[in-house]
Amino acid sequence: MSETVLVYKGPEIAAYGFGDPHPFGTDRHDVFHSELERAGLEANIDFGHPRPALVDELALFHTAEYIDKVSRLSATGKGWLDDGDTPAIKGIYDAASAVVGAVLCAVDEVMHDNYKRAFVPIAGLHHAARDRAAGFCVFNDCGIAAEYLRREFALQRVAYVDIDAHHGDGVFYAFEEDPDLIFADIHEDGRYLYPGTGHAHETGKGRAKGTKLNIPVPPGADDAEFRRAWDRVEAYIDAQRPEFILMQCGADSLEGDPITHMAWTEDAHAYAAAALCRLADKHCQGRIIGTGGGGYNRRNLARAWTRVVRSFVEAG
Repeated sequence: MSETVLVYKGPEIAAYGFGDPHPFGTDRHDVFHSELERAGLEANIDFGHPRPALVDELALFHTAEYIDKVSRLSATGKGWLDDGDTPAIKGIYDAASAVVGAVLCAVDEVMHDNYKRAFVPIAGLHHAARDRAAGFCVFNDCGIAAEYLRREFALQRVAYVDIDAHHGDGVFYAFEEDPDLIFADIHEDGRYLYPGTGHAHETGKGRAKGTKLNIPVPPGADDAEFRRAWDRVEAYIDAQRPEFILMQCGADSLEGDPITHMAWTEDAHAYAAAALCRLADKHCQGRIIGTGGGGYNRRNLARAWTRVVRSFVEAG
């Protein structure tokens, strides 16, 4: 198994975005890769290139009707995929499929013991539901990856850890009654930020009651607040003994993001990534994949995601 970290890049995933003046622009990919190059980690990184996801892979999570809707509207480039956040621009089906494909490629590489750790910057599209788009997210690569790990590799205990400022509602509600999807999410309190969910009392339903951890934090929460919340996340994940860890590394939780109200620094992302690597080594044979998620201040996302990759590298 290589001790290098696998990082995905390429025009296929860079194409995922919605143009100016939409905050999720296609420049986010190149901004990150430029910062990563400046970080001097080349000797410890291999670059992977995505493939498009197959329809049956998208259907592991999404309904056939929704997949068809995205395909049709992507061809015309007209209309919306949700109620007004996610426009149906031409080619968005192919770009969203490439995002999913990149994550599934990373899963395959890690599960086949070619790498322990991988990072996909344009991914972590955690708002998309099984039957609809939401919050700039067309296909939910995180949810698809969890289902893919189950189907292709017979894993059961997959952990999803989310530090994006927004609650990972698309993942949470899709698996709310599933006791084997281990879910932990630190996010800005939904009383102040989209999507308005992720309250502390939302801990799962039915057999899954008590298996989900939502930690809302107030606007202006800083690194000290993050560390207090993170201690709970780390203890929870450790106790659950996962077989694989998916980390959503949204950088919109950093101070200065134009659409959120939090005040972390990139140290939070570095700390979380290092801690999850330790847990992955303890429980998962080292297996962890990071996805970029949100982040609309370009400097913030470039620095935060690069710190995640550095933490993966330094974890060995």
